[in-house]
Amino acid sequence: MAYWLAKTRNGQERDYIQRFDPRFWTVNFPRPMMAAVTTAAHDALRVDCVFYRQQDLAGLIWDSEDTLDHPLAAYTTSRDYRHSTLSFRWRSEGIMPLDVPNGPTLTIEGRDRSGNARTWFVRLWNYAQGLPEDAVVTLPFSELRAGFILPDEADAVFAGDIDRMFISLVSAAYDPEGGDLPVPAEGWAQMDSIRVDGAGAVMEVGDVILPPHGIGMCTAFDDSGTQTPARLLRNIRALGYRGEIVHYLGMSHYFTLQREGAGVFLVDDRAPAFNVAAQAWHRSFFEECVRLGFEPIASLSYELLAQHCPPAWQQRDASGNPAQTGWDPPSSLLSPANTAAMAYLQKVGREVVAMLQAAGAPVRFQIGEPWWWVFGDGRICIYDEAARAEFGGDPLVIETLAAPLDAARKALLDKAGAMLARSTAELTAAVRTAAGSGGADVRLLAFLPTVLDPVMPEALRANLPVGWASPAFDRLQIEDYDWLTAGRQNLRRVAYALVDERLGYPIEEQDYLAGFVLRQEDASVQWQFIDAGLDEARERGVPRCFVWASPQVVRDGYVRLPSMRREDDMQAFDDIAYPLGLGRGSAVMPEFSTNVVVTASGHEHRNALWSDARLRFDVGPGVRSEAELGILIEFFRARRGAARAFRLRDSYDCSSRQMTGEPTAFDQLIGTGDGSRSAFALLKRYGSGGDPQERRITRPDPETILISVDGVATRDWVLGPLGTINFDTAPAFGAAVRAGFLFDVPVRFAEDRIDINGAVFAAGEAPSIPLLEVREMS
Repeated sequence: MAYWLAKTRNGQERDYIQRFDPRFWTVNFPRPMMAAVTTAAHDALRVDCVFYRQQDLAGLIWDSEDTLDHPLAAYTTSRDYRHSTLSFRWRSEGIMPLDVPNGPTLTIEGRDRSGNARTWFVRLWNYAQGLPEDAVVTLPFSELRAGFILPDEADAVFAGDIDRMFISLVSAAYDPEGGDLPVPAEGWAQMDSIRVDGAGAVMEVGDVILPPHGIGMCTAFDDSGTQTPARLLRNIRALGYRGEIVHYLGMSHYFTLQREGAGVFLVDDRAPAFNVAAQAWHRSFFEECVRLGFEPIASLSYELLAQHCPPAWQQRDASGNPAQTGWDPPSSLLSPANTAAMAYLQKVGREVVAMLQAAGAPVRFQIGEPWWWVFGDGRICIYDEAARAEFGGDPLVIETLAAPLDAARKALLDKAGAMLARSTAELTAAVRTAAGSGGADVRLLAFLPTVLDPVMPEALRANLPVGWASPAFDRLQIEDYDWLTAGRQNLRRVAYALVDERLGYPIEEQDYLAGFVLRQEDASVQWQFIDAGLDEARERGVPRCFVWASPQVVRDGYVRLPSMRREDDMQAFDDIAYPLGLGRGSAVMPEFSTNVVVTASGHEHRNALWSDARLRFDVGPGVRSEAELGILIEFFRARRGAARAFRLRDSYDCSSRQMTGEPTAFDQLIGTGDGSRSAFALLKRYGSGGDPQERRITRPDPETILISVDGVATRDWVLGPLGTINFDTAPAFGAAVRAGFLFDVPVRFAEDRIDINGAVFAAGEAPSIPLLEVREMS
């Protein structure tokens, strides 16, 4: 399917919004503090905060430049706030009130009239009428003055070049010198009746609504929780995503913490699983999903941010090292053997069920990537204290999963797998019990490049346990983005077959997650793999596919375009050969498209528009009898005229060896191995030197294909769609991959009618039957 990486809006639909629209504010704050912003009404927003230290400060932010929305949905950059007046009702509780030092302050960052960087601090109380915790604030930007006491400390604000502004929020116990609070402090602030008057009161915003394309979206609270749910879901809907949304609850911000020592805060399993800010955000998110017709799937993993994870909960290797990911800061993996850790996850699950039901959403729940952590050198983390106890106290040490294992160690991995399966079964049961009579749809997400790493073939005993076999879960969700974006089709094919055999979920009970692009500089390469992966999953019969994840989609401007072909439309290509020979009089006409501009001096500038020739044929002279004429007419009608393409063997050029020679495994260089790439497209090159003309071969004769790697013929491959060679083992780095083959040309009838005059044909004059080569997406 076609896709697009949009950089800017260029003629697409637009609309206008009020500047300072509540949906487009964000929050920021230092860890371990937590804050979230939600829309309370069309002209109101609310910020909920949890403070753990005296110095904690949250900022409620308005950016002049939109860096969070998709390019087709973003608002236009506007740094000139002059002649605009912002007014709102301010209410708060648990937040430092307006009238005291360190009360809510508007910080404005921009440049002065001379273009020098400046920051101004505007005390909101100076522009408020009412009470310190309930007042109407009016901010005339052309007349704003910074300073605590006005007019004595007045410092005129230049509002003509503002980058951003934010309102600071601190607890009533704020002390800039710092120090841990004995117990968490909660607070909130709300801006109601937000109104902007004057010039610049409205802003242009992208207003595209792409047609639905049948793909679902994935989101994550850790990545998107600083923006409003309304803003997040506005982008998703605008880009054509509908139906289910996989929403990862995250591993770093949703929980409640308790102080365990100076500067040490750990998850509090006695408090509500969600802190008040995360709870407010998720309630708003689920409600907005229901309002827009989305069906959220709440995803919970076995991970917690390492600095907040109780040490006893963490998986450990045989030397006692904690299982921590490579992210910065790292997360820790929870041990399936630890009763307290698993009870906590069940508590999270029950609270999510309650929020989904309160929003009117069906209960859909994903257990995301549960596994025993394996370090890159093969050390598996099944040796925490709780796991050791379940293994009998002194289990065998597995030095590395990358080496062959004896029967006893394989048995140990089987026990670890059974323990993992038991923990997911108990979490599933907790969710289903909480859902009650309404029921719950519970899914498991497996990340195949980790659990089926070919370097560690026994890892699946622990991390893809048979206890997950159907019907343990309602649906099985699969992702393989490490392999997908590296082009390792061989590993993907093998893994799908193994998962089907081991767990037994029919294809209609599977989902596929495609993604993700970690670094923006890789976007142009990796999105083509991701988009193709979605198409491939659909072709395999997977009914529900998702893109991971929304932050990368909006960052890179990814746009998936809907297919123009209905499901009941005829196929564009019939894999059948033209039934007659070309004949000696048939015509073959390769053509290019070139722009030629002749200057006044007579010199030419030539621009080649096509990299490959397009062939035209006239097969009429090959019709030699009335019987063959009948065959032609029948074939033409079966193809519905020009509607369906078919194969044609070009008798002048149909081989990888010269034009018509007998193929060998060494004829055409189709690529060079890099140790990971396993898919190579068949090619034929014309001409010699450094710039040969390259032709993509999409319709080879399968029986004639011969392949060699590094000069050695091999059968370690299968033929994929459109002439793609998929190796079972990726060719080594630097290995030349060559191919030999016979091939056909995909063609169609050039017109929807053929003109045949019986008398003229009987007199020996051949009819004209033009055919046109079809360009195939490959």
